[in-house]
Amino acid sequence: MAERECQARRGRRVERLLRESRLPLAKTLEAMDLKRLPPKVVQQVRALLDGTFLDRCENVLVFGNPGSGKTHVLSAISQELIRSGRRVYFRDCGLMVQDLLAAKRDLKLSRLFKTLSRYEVLVLDDLGYVQQSREEMEVLFSLLAERYERGSVMLSSNLAFSGWESIFKDAMMTAAAIDRLVHHCVIVELNVPSYRAEQAKKARQTTATA
Repeated sequence: MAERECQARRGRRVERLLRESRLPLAKTLEAMDLKRLPPKVVQQVRALLDGTFLDRCENVLVFGNPGSGKTHVLSAISQELIRSGRRVYFRDCGLMVQDLLAAKRDLKLSRLFKTLSRYEVLVLDDLGYVQQSREEMEVLFSLLAERYERGSVMLSSNLAFSGWESIFKDAMMTAAAIDRLVHHCVIVELNVPSYRAEQAKKARQTTATA
């Protein structure tokens, strides 16, 4: 009975952490087609599942073209981390920037940083998808600087480092942001075709055959 009670409590805690994380819960490890991914990426994903990179405050940077599965990779890893008891917070990068700006306007930026520091990993999805203003990128840089060697960041981007100056608007800020992220990190490169494009192609072929 004691063991069943412990299992029930663990289950309730995982459910609470999953809700709190704001992850896209449909993007699980089981739903991921590992056969699409390069063998190196599969090895990296499996190695990250044990969560020890969080203890070292390492970052995970996932690069790839639109539709390559970056968000799915981040979500799948994150959900497995939560099931092992880790705290994760997922946010679209553009929405996170708006949260930071609102907190700065209300003189509550330090409070938001403190709230986010409770999470062992902060997942920022789609850096570079929407071009932001300099003020917006300054608050994002402040967040990255705040978490440097204090907590992990998992981040996806459709832009290589060489294109990040168009995001941060300043060569010095770009270099400083990259330096903090890559100092302790794992880089995952999804050099695969768009999953959505493949599905659309299959649908067209099925329709044509019918």
